[in-house]
Amino acid sequence: MRNKSVRTHCKSDIDKAEQLISAGKFDEAQAAVKAAARQLDKAAIKGVLHKNNASRRKSNLVAKLNKAQKAKTASA
Repeated sequence: MRNKSVRTHCKSDIDKAEQLISAGKFDEAQAAVKAAARQLDKAAIKGVLHKNNASRRKSNLVAKLNKAQKAKTASA
């Protein structure tokens, strides 16, 4: 039960970042991605998530942000 709150914070931050990315608000999304990465690091340090799992999630989130930014600049 102790780990549930940590997992919930991670998921909430990731969802918030993904929503901002899909909305095209890249400045806010970049801050949200940074916050999500911080939460994932904390979860990995506490042992709630495996360090490779946290790393993979951070990588996927940053990749989504970069892909969306690249698509926006290509279309503009």
